[in-house]
Amino acid sequence: SRLGIQIARHLKRLERVILGYLEVYDGPEEGARLGILETLQCTIEHAWPRMPCRLPVLLQALLKMIWDVHTDQGSTPEPVKAALLQGATECLILLDRCSEGQVKVLLEGVYSSCEENRVRECIRKVQGNT
Repeated sequence: SRLGIQIARHLKRLERVILGYLEVYDGPEEGARLGILETLQCTIEHAWPRMPCRLPVLLQALLKMIWDVHTDQGSTPEPVKAALLQGATECLILLDRCSEGQVKVLLEGVYSSCEENRVRECIRKVQGNT
């Protein structure tokens, strides 16, 4: 948040870091994933004009992380899973706002083909947000 809009200078490298952290499970407390979701939210808020071109990659990574968290049978406590899903949902909402509703359109197909309630709930929150 200190960099503000100047974060746009570093988006290419930051995107690689964010994607790397989103796809790796880091233990039951998931500290790194929770932290990177906060970083992504802050980045979207400050560099929102640059986010629509990054939408496909970020959307795919967030959906994959949501699915991974949902299917995790490990030792991750439920409150941590809920925090991860909430953080990913907030990122999707922010991406939808800065892309003028493109995320909602893209998620329609995912929602109709997904049968998992927890994943559908995340998508429903994004679609219901205006």
